[in-house]
Amino acid sequence: MTGCMKQHGTFSWNELMTTDVAAAKAFYGKLFNWELEDMQTCDMGYTMAKAEGKQVAGIMAMPPEAGEMPPAWGAYVTVTDVEASAKQAEALGGKIVLAPRDIPDVGRFCVVSDPQGAIFSLITYLEK
Repeated sequence: MTGCMKQHGTFSWNELMTTDVAAAKAFYGKLFNWELEDMQTCDMGYTMAKAEGKQVAGIMAMPPEAGEMPPAWGAYVTVTDVEASAKQAEALGGKIVLAPRDIPDVGRFCVVSDPQGAIFSLITYLEK
């Protein structure tokens, strides 16, 4: 990940949560000529999508917490402090959809909605 992707306020990652990972991999792999690398993370599988050898997105199965949510792409915005930014989002009229939690070997994230209901994730990456 480049330094600019770790800058506060930068959209830094995109991730597809889907009900059919195999079909998503076939579609996006062919559409964008992505190299797809399956990895095991925590309790679930994850597919890393690469363009010209660089990580550009992830694909994963819908987690149980998603409930009846339809498949969707999610955007992550880098922040210097997930907890502080989540509190600020609430103070500005947003809502915490998924409380801050760790992604092992990646960082800490949460999911929020803005006052109009648009969903996005906040993330603070581990220093490596």
